Amino acid sequence: MDLYETIKIRRSVRAYKKDPVEDDKLDRIINAALLAPTAANRQPFSLIIIKNEQVKHKLKDAYSQEWFYTAPVIICACALPDAAWKRNDGKCYVDVDVAIAMDHLILAASAEGLGTCWIAAFKPKVVKNVLNIPDNLEPLILTPLGYPEIIPEPTFRKPLGEMVREIK
Repeated sequence: MDLYETIKIRRSVRAYKKDPVEDDKLDRIINAALLAPTAANRQPFSLIIIKNEQVKHKLKDAYSQEWFYTAPVIICACALPDAAWKRNDGKCYVDVDVAIAMDHLILAASAEGLGTCWIAAFKPKVVKNVLNIPDNLEPLILTPLGYPEIIPEPTFRKPLGEMVREIK
């Protein structure tokens, strides 16, 4: 599938089939995230892949939507702030780096015919506890991963003129 078509078809999926995600597809998706550009190539992130049913069900205390914790796979993207590049004014780029990696992962999943849903509204302390995440890592983004049961319609996008300013 062409990159622009992949970007166009990507949706936030909130209903997943029970079909397992094939290991070769999951490997390609994870590798796409690992190829993401990061500030100064520091790669200050870690991905946790959760397939275990008991662990997924424990994560419902962090984010209670059934479609989240019953998806075939859950991925947790963690930030490693101490390893991240900082701009000369002190701005730390770890959140940007993790977001770029997760965007690569989500687009790769779409290209493979899989659905995801970017989740930031979760309880990080619960995620850290359930996944036994060390103190130097911060869980930043979660996504379920699986074959869509329902593919949502496109959502509203602001007109280009409201979003872009060109200086000539």
